[in-house]
Amino acid sequence: MEPRCIYSATVCFLCTLTNFVSGKETGFPKSLKEVKALWIETTSSLFHGNGLAVELCAFIVEWPIITTACAFVIALLLYYGYRLFFVPLNRVRRLEDVGYAHDPALGKREMANMVRRRRAVGNIPPVYPNGWFGLMESFDLAKGQVKEVNALGVHLAVFRDEEGKAHVVNAYCPHLGANMAVGGKVVGNCIECPFHAWRFRGEDGKCTNIPAADKVPDIARVKTWKVKEMNGWVYVWHHAEGDEPYWVPPEIEEITKGEWTYRGRTEHIVNAQIQEIPENGADVAHLPTVHGPFMGAGTDLRYMWAKMWTFVEHRWKASWEAFPPPEDHVAQMSVGHKLWLCGMHMSMLDMEVKAKQIGPAFVYLSMDCGIFGKGVIIHNLLPVGPITQKLIHNIYVQSRMPTFVAKFYMMAEAIQVERDIMIWNNKRYENKPIFARSKEDSTIAKHRRWYSQFYSEHSPKLSFQEDTLSW
Repeated sequence: MEPRCIYSATVCFLCTLTNFVSGKETGFPKSLKEVKALWIETTSSLFHGNGLAVELCAFIVEWPIITTACAFVIALLLYYGYRLFFVPLNRVRRLEDVGYAHDPALGKREMANMVRRRRAVGNIPPVYPNGWFGLMESFDLAKGQVKEVNALGVHLAVFRDEEGKAHVVNAYCPHLGANMAVGGKVVGNCIECPFHAWRFRGEDGKCTNIPAADKVPDIARVKTWKVKEMNGWVYVWHHAEGDEPYWVPPEIEEITKGEWTYRGRTEHIVNAQIQEIPENGADVAHLPTVHGPFMGAGTDLRYMWAKMWTFVEHRWKASWEAFPPPEDHVAQMSVGHKLWLCGMHMSMLDMEVKAKQIGPAFVYLSMDCGIFGKGVIIHNLLPVGPITQKLIHNIYVQSRMPTFVAKFYMMAEAIQVERDIMIWNNKRYENKPIFARSKEDSTIAKHRRWYSQFYSEHSPKLSFQEDTLSW
């Protein structure tokens, strides 16, 4: 808009406002001086002669550039203050964003693809273990909505029926192979194919309607997956032998009852076989090496030992143990954290954590944050490729914990995880590692034996083709 137009519009507004307040006609001002006088007259009428208000309005007219700059800064502070104190965290990192030693001569994605092609993968275990997997967060699936999820080596259509119940079926229609997650719609408790409008019941996969046929063949059905929805997640059961679930994800009552409040999430893509990630919990010896430097030193392993950060140190004490039957699908890492600043113990930041690994793919990390209260971080792994995992963390805390405090804990967790990702993205899996005679290495061996229960005879293994690892 032209400056003359802005000026004219402002003057017209002032004249109209003055006429409304004073109840009398005001002539159209012909100079900037008259505009200022009109503004002061108007504000005096509005604020009934309040001196401070009139002076402030006079300053605004006299120094418009300074006023605009100040208003802009205040608006920014209010916006970012609102996001800090009231908006849950949503930190999303793509595969190329984290975990690679970037070369300035290469783009991030090009560097990530090069590492993926050249890296020695090793003789890895089967790529899709048996158990429950979190396909998506509950808030990401609205009633009547269909979403496509590619995971566990299959294409899935996830939908929420008109009564609010979540269902998971194979995405491809058995009629002519249309992807029902792309253009399909929810009708009652069924998903309707976008190609020929065949409808399949979410409960058992049975086809209930074929518009072009008088009778529905008995064999017309799509594969369904067992689903449980709890703790803010839609979980699906996968078993290579087709076995029924022999354990279920435990419910976190504080979330179900609404006693704990959602405060945010982080999302990362990791280039590793799934077992490598939970194995980190049993590898207590890596804590001082990877997680000892202050989180302010960042996530790049090459630079986090810089001398400028040596005045702060994280100290850890941890142990790992597997549970006996009937909870032998559960293991737990107990972690104690202390922060030392310039040689002084900052006891107010002490934290005790119980990280309960449940099955092959998720962890409930219970926190006791002292004066700030208690909470849980849900750590969920989903294999979106043979050696590619989607790693999501959610945090739920007592309502008395301020949002910015919960976000601080989540950011601290994210920084530590991103250091681990730089290890996972570049390492080779050692099927027969050389272990030292130490308690720490024996714990890793125990974890591998424990995790092996989630593989069975027909668990799929990686068919390695170098040219398929780009993305």
